Amino acid sequence: MVERYTRWIIRWKYLIVLGSFILVGIAASGAKHLHFSNDYRMFFGNDNPQLLAFEKMQQTFNKNDNILFVITPKNGQVFSRKTLAAIKDLTHQAWQMPYSSRVDSITNFQYTHAEGDELIVDDLVPDPEKLTDQDLLKIQSIAINEPVLIHRLISPNSKYTGVNVTLQIPGKNLNEIPRAVKFAAQLKQKMLAKYPQLNIRLAGIAVMNNAFPEASKNDVMHLYPVALGFIILTLYILLRAFSGSIATFVLLIMSIMAAMGLAGWSGILLSPPVMSAPIMILTMSIADSVHLLASMRHEMSRNLDKDSAMIESMRINFRPVFVTSLTTVLGFLSLNFSDAPPFHDLGNIAAIGVAIAFVLSITFLPAAVAILPATGRHDIAGTDYMVKFGEFVIRHKKALLYGNSVMIIVLAALVPRNELNDVFVNYFDKTIEFRRDSDYTAKHLTGVYYINYALSSNKSGGISDPHFLKQAEKFVAYLRTLPQVVHVQSITDTFKRLNKNMHADDPAWYRLPEKRNLAAQYLLLYEMSLPYGLDLNNQIDVDKTATKIAVTLKTLSSKQVIALEQQTTAWLHQHMPELSVYSSSPTVMFAHLGQRNIKSMLTGTVVAMIFISAVLIIFLGSFKYGFISLIPNLTPAIAGFGIWGLFVGQVGIALSIVAGMTLGIVVDDTVHFLSKYLRARREQHLSAEDAVRYAFRSVGVAIVVTSVVLIAGFMILAQSHFSLNSDMGLLTSIVIFLALIFDLTLLPPLLIKFAGKHDT
Repeated sequence: MVERYTRWIIRWKYLIVLGSFILVGIAASGAKHLHFSNDYRMFFGNDNPQLLAFEKMQQTFNKNDNILFVITPKNGQVFSRKTLAAIKDLTHQAWQMPYSSRVDSITNFQYTHAEGDELIVDDLVPDPEKLTDQDLLKIQSIAINEPVLIHRLISPNSKYTGVNVTLQIPGKNLNEIPRAVKFAAQLKQKMLAKYPQLNIRLAGIAVMNNAFPEASKNDVMHLYPVALGFIILTLYILLRAFSGSIATFVLLIMSIMAAMGLAGWSGILLSPPVMSAPIMILTMSIADSVHLLASMRHEMSRNLDKDSAMIESMRINFRPVFVTSLTTVLGFLSLNFSDAPPFHDLGNIAAIGVAIAFVLSITFLPAAVAILPATGRHDIAGTDYMVKFGEFVIRHKKALLYGNSVMIIVLAALVPRNELNDVFVNYFDKTIEFRRDSDYTAKHLTGVYYINYALSSNKSGGISDPHFLKQAEKFVAYLRTLPQVVHVQSITDTFKRLNKNMHADDPAWYRLPEKRNLAAQYLLLYEMSLPYGLDLNNQIDVDKTATKIAVTLKTLSSKQVIALEQQTTAWLHQHMPELSVYSSSPTVMFAHLGQRNIKSMLTGTVVAMIFISAVLIIFLGSFKYGFISLIPNLTPAIAGFGIWGLFVGQVGIALSIVAGMTLGIVVDDTVHFLSKYLRARREQHLSAEDAVRYAFRSVGVAIVVTSVVLIAGFMILAQSHFSLNSDMGLLTSIVIFLALIFDLTLLPPLLIKFAGKHDT
């Protein structure tokens, strides 16, 4: 059947090649629909409970996506006329930023004070040029003692300050955030040119969003050329033939183009995880071609002509190539169990790419090789060395069997050393400007992590109720005692300030109003005095039923964030159970994502293992060999996580997908080795040891080369500037390396030990 099919392919080779180009071209044309996603929400499914809570809070209060200008005067003095003039200028121009809804700085802070019976609300710094030295000292004293400003827009030492722009992103198209960030970057350069005495950095949620495509584009520019160059070099060294190398290279490029084009047609958005798909397809797709061409070279070394050698190679390899492609696809499809949609997209694109590569390997590749000239009758490089290595394995089979077993047990014992933990700002390495500026901001001015708490009185106008305000103030006081907290913004501070103002600025009255009507009047008077854009909608809802307490945090790991969330929730339940309270923020969302993802991927890995095991049992035609094949396929991931636990010990969201993904990848070498072993046993009636020798000679080099290519491909991915990709690439490389070791040193001893008389 396969022989007849291959002859048909060779007969119609020109038509097959032309048809392949046309079909791939049609699929690849969908690439014009590919666009980068620049929204961190892409990492969360629509049913994610933390995302739902976050969206609820944004619907209740104003959105708080922001861009923060972090300003550092070179002379270390924020409170000078020149610096304050520059801050006021930047504050004024920041209102022109696309989608800006609010701009906060120390200069436009709405300072309240009393003049007789009148409440005065005005900018803290109305005219910097007219300030006296005494005025500067007074303004500095007000700023560094104002709870709204300190550790948020001004540092305690007065050396660093910020201008925070709140954005209302409509979310209608993908260029909204880039527009705002581009404007901010241009404004930054304009300010630096106008005020050379300043250093300015950009931080904030919108800047983080924009950093995602930046990380992806860096990977495309730096990683893709390295991967392509390595593949070309490896192919030529292995095959020592121009025709096979060029045909395989074209096949790989076609697979990537078709897969990414189909992703475009299906509406998938590009993200850092998705941008690793081409490298994965590149490295995964080479395996089919290498096995087919290696067997062809082997048959040609036995004096078969090119076409006959390809026919024999297809006969030998068709089923193993199909099975390995199927198991790899199943492994990648297990990523659909991930709680992060970008990993769904990565798995689906990689699965499509591998499937396309298989189809091209059994259509385009034999047709292209039949057209291109093929010279030489030598076997593939390294065959003699592999034969010698096979003899070594057979000679030391017992030592290798027990030695590998002990190593696996020891490494498995190290797996519990891993703890689920992440620092989501550190997803970007320090080559990304956002990461450097965020670290600087956290060190000198304010935190880049935050949690928002929504406290509801459950009745209209209830935020003016003295009991509710006392409860909120009690919670704020508790939060300010926590070492993880940098700043707390609360409406209670405003009420206390207004109460003091309305009592002739007497510091003794800096406390909450004791009567509801009085508090409501203060709030109404204050709101009527505020300029447009600086209202209290970021702290209270329209019905004045609930208030938002914004808590800025130090840079914490996901484990620390979850512990803090649980601690504050427990405190609230204990001290004010009558209040309706919920919390949310991107910080909380990312913290929970790792835990949710690892639980969902455990299910995905089990499902993939069941399907892959069934495929192997059917392919091998034996429960015994199906079971034996699972040993070198399951143990590499276990051992790999053991090594990770020994040297790293931190498992983030990306590593939770490695087990399921690699399960489908590492099966390839086992399938090809077992297929050659069983062919020798069943067709040639060789003994177990001779069948192992046959497998080493016929497929050993191809197994090593495909594994080396996979390891190198994922190691190239490990150089990514985005840690989700780099960590995934590094651990996957470790797992594939262990799989190669186990396939060559553990599987043969197992086959010899459990060989039965009926296998021949």
